[in-house]
Amino acid sequence: MSNSTVTKTGDRLVVLHRVSKTYRKGDEIIKALDGVDVTLAEHGMVAIVGVSGSGKSSLLHIIGAMDRPSSGEVMVAGQSLTELPESGLMRYRRQTVGFVFQSFNLIPNLSALENVMLPMEFNGIVRAERRARALALLDRVGLRQRLTHRPRELSGGEQQRVAIARALANNPPLILADEPTGNLDSKTGQMIYELLKEISRERTVIVVTHAEALAQMADRVLPIKDGRLQAVAWEKEQASSEILGGSRHA
Repeated sequence: MSNSTVTKTGDRLVVLHRVSKTYRKGDEIIKALDGVDVTLAEHGMVAIVGVSGSGKSSLLHIIGAMDRPSSGEVMVAGQSLTELPESGLMRYRRQTVGFVFQSFNLIPNLSALENVMLPMEFNGIVRAERRARALALLDRVGLRQRLTHRPRELSGGEQQRVAIARALANNPPLILADEPTGNLDSKTGQMIYELLKEISRERTVIVVTHAEALAQMADRVLPIKDGRLQAVAWEKEQASSEILGGSRHA
């Protein structure tokens, strides 16, 4: 089966060509990614699905420049990550990518407003603009009344909405979400699904997920197994328990 998938329409935002990632564990060589070719457009939600150890998180980390490939080419927003020095990768992570994590990763001693403002400070945006933009983003995710609350004073769903607002702070074209509903109940998770889907109308959202409901909402589904993509294209109506391969229980 082919190990590539190409977008049907739209300009290319993410292009991976023959990307592999290997690790050494004692005398064993582990191949987390095996010659992945994929091209994704500028807008829409993409779900990466597969069982634990299939390579889905490795793929997300490579796209987010949290790890480097062992071989192959990674292009995002017209720039080659493969050629960038660490300083360039730091700038890429600040300006081009917003991250959403399963465990929220909010700064515990900062308020919701301060958590959203923080990435903009690292990007050199003046305080008045940081505050105005953070207020607008928290309003967008329905947390205008929770500005001064710290993470321990917020529910899990509220913390994840703060994290999504923070990911949008520097207006990146790409959002990467790693199991964003893994710590949430199904009702709260549905709210997060819908918010990510809304965001994907204006930028690309790539989600690693075990959740069948989230995969069903995606515009594209990329099943991965043993570090290799398993289909040329999957439409959203095909995102079912069959392509998830039982990964919900992994």
